[in-house]
Amino acid sequence: MLTIPACCWLCQMPLRLPQHGICSVCLKALPAPPPVCPCCGLPASKNDAPCGRCQLHPPPWQRMILVSDYCEPLRKQVHQLKFSQGTARAVMLARLILLTWLTARRQRALPRPDLMLTVPLHHRRALKRGYNQLAPLAKQLSHWTGIQWRPEALTRWRAGKVQHRLSASARRRNLRGAFRLEIDVNGRHIVLLDDVVTTGSTVAELSRLLMRAGAASVEIWCLCRTL
Repeated sequence: MLTIPACCWLCQMPLRLPQHGICSVCLKALPAPPPVCPCCGLPASKNDAPCGRCQLHPPPWQRMILVSDYCEPLRKQVHQLKFSQGTARAVMLARLILLTWLTARRQRALPRPDLMLTVPLHHRRALKRGYNQLAPLAKQLSHWTGIQWRPEALTRWRAGKVQHRLSASARRRNLRGAFRLEIDVNGRHIVLLDDVVTTGSTVAELSRLLMRAGAASVEIWCLCRTL
């Protein structure tokens, strides 16, 4: 019986290692972000020290790990994962986050977080979409890194408006008091996983919630950061 070889999600060429989801040529060709601040993830003159913005007004998290700017080819892949039931892409996208984190960990001697949380969806939006697109990413990353993933830890009890349709100030107002923490995080080093960070309002609100609850640190991992 003939079998159909697994193909790279980006160039559609057959893969030698199907579980990777992306060939080595496309992996090397992915656009690297410009120098960004290791704290806020925004463009900076160098990427080994907090930028001036973060020195004056530090965000409520300690570090940000990002794969790329929100541009092609990842933009289309994230959109498929998020809105088109494209969960088959999760292994490939999770691997990109893993490789980025491993590189940052080696270069900056970063400690390994001991707890992984994901940005929650309101239950009505989750029912409408059919799934939380971050769940398959977190499952893979937890398996590869050994970091415990607690999907039930954060809940969104107030739906609010769709974030990407709002201005930065409206996003902050929309998220105020929207989340609840359901577990004890006192003294824990937490990685908070999201797919795309735009203004940072969502991860900031969640980071403040975690730090108020006694978390030792919060590290943001995301596929894309709008630069």
